[in-house]
Amino acid sequence: MRVLVTGANGYIGRHAVTALLHRGVSVAAVDLRTDCIPTGADTYQTNIFDESIDLYHLTGYPDAVLHLAWQDGFIHQSLAHLDNLPHHFRFCQRMVKSGIKTLAVMGTIHEIGYHVGKVDENTLCYPQTLYGIAKNALRQALFASLNDTIHLMWLRAFYVYGDDKASHSVFSKLSESFERGEKLFPINSGKGKCDFLPVSMLAEQLTACVLQNKVNGIIHCCSGKPISLAEKLKEYIDEHGWDIRLQYNIFPERSYDSPALWGDTDKIKQIMEGTAKR
Repeated sequence: MRVLVTGANGYIGRHAVTALLHRGVSVAAVDLRTDCIPTGADTYQTNIFDESIDLYHLTGYPDAVLHLAWQDGFIHQSLAHLDNLPHHFRFCQRMVKSGIKTLAVMGTIHEIGYHVGKVDENTLCYPQTLYGIAKNALRQALFASLNDTIHLMWLRAFYVYGDDKASHSVFSKLSESFERGEKLFPINSGKGKCDFLPVSMLAEQLTACVLQNKVNGIIHCCSGKPISLAEKLKEYIDEHGWDIRLQYNIFPERSYDSPALWGDTDKIKQIMEGTAKR
């Protein structure tokens, strides 16, 4: 089994590469930079959007592609999301035409938009950011064009944390605030409930998905357990033993943040429990 991982140098990508290597998988790790890719993978510093490059041949004829590459993932209104959308679609098309049998693409909870309650694969999407709009459009385009030709998975991630110096999440901002010696960390009301998952566990879920071919379609990579932002941040502070307190209602709620939202875990549990094997 050989897996091509795009965005392998990124926040999630490097953890996915590590998880695949721990499974004994041959990994072709591709990105514009390769300085943070874990040792053990075959690294390729190249632009996946360059259509003059035969990436399938270059990376050793992979069996599967785990497509994680995405510019400005933490900048939800960046124009890059729409600018790059057709490039992502054509990249996926090229890899399928080249011969890969499994395509797993990273999705995001921001496809959903405002929603209260559990999200399953039939939940309607009303994205309210350019990031969510572009991801939603890519998913729709891929399933409309490729669903009957290969094993296609859309791996929708929820709220990821951990390895926070490499991310731009509220947890990384909390860490930076503590390191500056600040005693108060300003947030919104903190009442909104989210589905949080450590990046290391997300990597394990991504790996388990790409190494099986029984479960396809939209798969939610999540915990299935909603917890308030305030509660999660307090837990995070206690785990690190930091002397810093939350300062509530300093920032307004974002219009697209739901009061409570979590993922359906039926498919990911089946995969993680090993009842879906290649």
